[in-house]
Amino acid sequence: MADTLKTLIVERTGGVVTVTMNRPERKNAANGTMWRELLGVFEDVAGDRGARAMVLTGAGGAFCSGADLSDPSDVAGRPGDPNLVQMRALADVALRLHRLPKPTIAKVGGVAAGAGMSMALGCDLVVASESARFSQIFAKRGLSVDFGASWLLPRLIGLHKAKELAYFADILSASEAEAFGLVNRVVPDDDLDRFVDDWARRLAEGPTLALSMTKTMLNNSLAVSMEQALEDEARAQSVNFVTRDTREALTAFAERRPPAFEGR
Repeated sequence: MADTLKTLIVERTGGVVTVTMNRPERKNAANGTMWRELLGVFEDVAGDRGARAMVLTGAGGAFCSGADLSDPSDVAGRPGDPNLVQMRALADVALRLHRLPKPTIAKVGGVAAGAGMSMALGCDLVVASESARFSQIFAKRGLSVDFGASWLLPRLIGLHKAKELAYFADILSASEAEAFGLVNRVVPDDDLDRFVDDWARRLAEGPTLALSMTKTMLNNSLAVSMEQALEDEARAQSVNFVTRDTREALTAFAERRPPAFEGR
């Protein structure tokens, strides 16, 4: 699929797949083609056993400035589809990213606005350069939040802070986004690639199945009782105990060496 992509660049280094949104002339605003390609790439990464971590980023000094509404012939669904159908096609992309059974990192340099900001927050970890900026810009466009922001924001920063970002649609600097609790790390612009490469490598070298189950449990944590969370943990550990990675970890501990996980 990578050979036929028009709006994305997909690269692999070891077990890390880097997906770069590549419409720099539009600050990587996502048109219908990009939404469809993102959905396909996310599905490919989910099903590829050799892909053990994914980095999502943008080309040309921006992450993603949101949905590109300038071309009505290239929409998330099919041209002429009702607006609700088109938005449900967009929702499919958000859900596929959310459910991706591999750790994901958003590498944010430059602007992440609207659905672009929501896409960054939909990743498991967010690393921003000092020059990055974020905005839930929707209200300034006469729109409500989308791409999962109504679900993500209250869970990340609490209800009142979420409303502040959504109502005022202010532009946040990277340091302000970090203070809100929206990003994991802010690093100097020149260090962004190096820092994310290191985190992605560490994730790709981790126990992929165990991390996948941890991701699912954490994503579900606010929707389940303590009893259900404990039962989910018990089931996950029961699976882990029979994996090659857990056996390798126990052997490595006994031999006083780092484990060499295979992702199974």
